[in-house]
Amino acid sequence: MKDIETRTIAKVSARLIPFLILCYFVAYLDRVNVGFAAITMNKDLGLTATAFGFGSGIFFIAYFLFEVPSNLMLDKFGARKWIARIMITWGILSGAMAFIPQISAMTGISKEYTFYSVRVLLGLAEAGFFPGIIFYLTLWFPAVYRARIIGYFMAAIPLSSVIGSPISGALLGFDGYLGMAGWQWLFIIEAVPAIILSFVVLGYLTDRPTQATWLAEDERTWLAARLVAEEKQRVAAEHFSVMKALLDPRVLALSLVYFGAVACIYGVGFWLPQIVKGFGVSTLQTGFITAIPYVVGVVGMVWYGRRSDAMKERRGHTAVALAIAAIGIAASTIFDDPTTKMVLLSFAAFGVFSSLPVFWTLPTAFLSGAGAAAGIAAINSIGNLSGFAGPFVMGWVKDRTGSFSGGLLVIAACAAVAMVIVLLLNHNSALEQAPDTRAYPAE
Repeated sequence: MKDIETRTIAKVSARLIPFLILCYFVAYLDRVNVGFAAITMNKDLGLTATAFGFGSGIFFIAYFLFEVPSNLMLDKFGARKWIARIMITWGILSGAMAFIPQISAMTGISKEYTFYSVRVLLGLAEAGFFPGIIFYLTLWFPAVYRARIIGYFMAAIPLSSVIGSPISGALLGFDGYLGMAGWQWLFIIEAVPAIILSFVVLGYLTDRPTQATWLAEDERTWLAARLVAEEKQRVAAEHFSVMKALLDPRVLALSLVYFGAVACIYGVGFWLPQIVKGFGVSTLQTGFITAIPYVVGVVGMVWYGRRSDAMKERRGHTAVALAIAAIGIAASTIFDDPTTKMVLLSFAAFGVFSSLPVFWTLPTAFLSGAGAAAGIAAINSIGNLSGFAGPFVMGWVKDRTGSFSGGLLVIAACAAVAMVIVLLLNHNSALEQAPDTRAYPAE
């Protein structure tokens, strides 16, 4: 039996994870490349720091509104079709960011409000992708493997900056080519992969293990039986309808925890290129320096997820990682020296990115069925509201003080509060243990 388990998990991992990493890499890059574009775009569009922070973050308001409905649609229509729909629409709208001046001229809407409008539409288009993938992974991987698997998948977040930052910095150098600015080429070129991948998704992804012709029959049987048994074990402990999941206090508490973690990622991430540019380096050098904290984040995310699985411990791992993030961000405000500041921000990146894969094992341990789709989406949507609040606060404070320090301290406080909430939560680790499939037979 152990041989079948090892063989099946290895085959499913090899089939799904690299492809999903690629998809999320493209999604995340299209979501945050506005931070690099801002180096020259803000001046061209006449955006203040407050306006840029508002426009960057308003994406997440739209994302919040459509997140739960989108995930329920994925559960209904299947991941293959719905993820393809998400990818082609976000690819088109991400590319549309390049044509804000032209859209503004045609519609008579100011460049600032055109910027806001396209970001709102992009948020609507991309809503449901990340929680949809998290839900999709619960349909393929038993609970005991989830921290490491989610860690591999979410490594696309820091990887998108490790690889994307130098590329984005280089694309800004296309200034003037065919009459367009470098930031416009950045949006156009980085939107193309999403459109191409939307068609690949339709032919490559499989909705559920029972449909996986690329698995041997004994592998399909084992995996389906194990996942059905785990689902029934969770339902036996507590059944979740969609509404019950949305109103469950644990779901609401986890939403606040995720709010704190995401505030660190976006609150710092959207502004990091401009913080680094303030060191007096070139645009290309900014790309490489900005990538450093994310390299640390990749390592932390993969290692920490595996460590959590090996120790079968979730709550303490999440809290310690959030504490590291809070300390690193707060301490970075004390020092003006670029090297010291980047070391501390890298320390913070290790903490926040390491917390993510372990965090997502907490809700998936007790949610089930359509309630899981709704609960995961609710946590992600509420948490991602900090993607609006974080950049906006950073911009607002920067305009009024001329420094990023006040905004960074607010972000650090969000991480500290998230850590406290995690420590106060209950987590039933027994629900993550492998159940006896004979006690919960497949129907």
